[in-house]
Amino acid sequence: MAAIDQAPDVPGRSADSPRPRSRRGTLLTQDRRLGLLLIAPAIALLLAITAYPLGYNVWNAFHYVVPDIPFINGKAAGLANFRRMFAVGSTFEPALLHTVVFTLVSVTVEVGIALVLALALNKPFRGRSLVRAAVFIPWAVPTVVSAEAWKEMFDPRQGFVDYALHLLHLPGSGTTWLANTDTSWVALFVADAWKNTPFVAIILIGGLQVIPAEIYEAAKIDGASAWRQFRRLTLPLLKPALMVALIFRTLSAFLVFDVVYIMSNGGPGTSTETLAYLDFNAFHVDYDYGYGGAISLVLIVLCLLIAAVYTRVFRERG
Repeated sequence: MAAIDQAPDVPGRSADSPRPRSRRGTLLTQDRRLGLLLIAPAIALLLAITAYPLGYNVWNAFHYVVPDIPFINGKAAGLANFRRMFAVGSTFEPALLHTVVFTLVSVTVEVGIALVLALALNKPFRGRSLVRAAVFIPWAVPTVVSAEAWKEMFDPRQGFVDYALHLLHLPGSGTTWLANTDTSWVALFVADAWKNTPFVAIILIGGLQVIPAEIYEAAKIDGASAWRQFRRLTLPLLKPALMVALIFRTLSAFLVFDVVYIMSNGGPGTSTETLAYLDFNAFHVDYDYGYGGAISLVLIVLCLLIAAVYTRVFRERG
């Protein structure tokens, strides 16, 4: 009978003894264990901070939690809070649409501008450090402060925007920006882009700085144009940083609240309400913690789906 799975003779080891694990496999196992050990404290801290609020929110979502109505407060609601979200005439669907549109527009504009900024600031030139510091200042300003500043700047009586438009003889001078739907969205997009574009630029500059300069030199020798270098070299090698920037910025835009609350307060009417703003109203205006918990749960699920889609898309194209 032919021998099966016979190992080569090794001095000091019998034929029946188990094969030794490869050194590479042992090192990989040790690295994984060390990695898990190093992140264990952070995971434990995150669980301690988020586990109870998340669990309580899930409980709220499936109960009537309305302190102002004692006879139903605390009673099981099943899916009633979720059915209420998607009922005819509900404010949830318009808020969801506003959130999606805001996310798509703001992320597209901000990533596009940030990519141009990152490419420009990655080039060596005199005073680059000073220019970088100036560009990144808006990101360091608290969102509440920047939103209040932009609200004042869009004031038609004393704001800088109206003054600049009038001075340059451009259309829009004298517009009451936050009094109608279309111009309110314009004001929100401008304020959000001013604040968050530098954050995306920082991530992209970090990604550009790890790309070896030698590959560009080789591409120039081969006669590749600047556009071809950007399309064939820069974008593919920038994908990891671009994925991080898109995930962080998309989730941040999808959860936008503060700039809407300060500048437009969800108005005119409910025309600029987002899901986070609607959730805030459910908790802090209507004191309907069950409905607010349901909205929060939907927001969490949608954010996880967004992150999963981004990760899958970039992994398949990587």
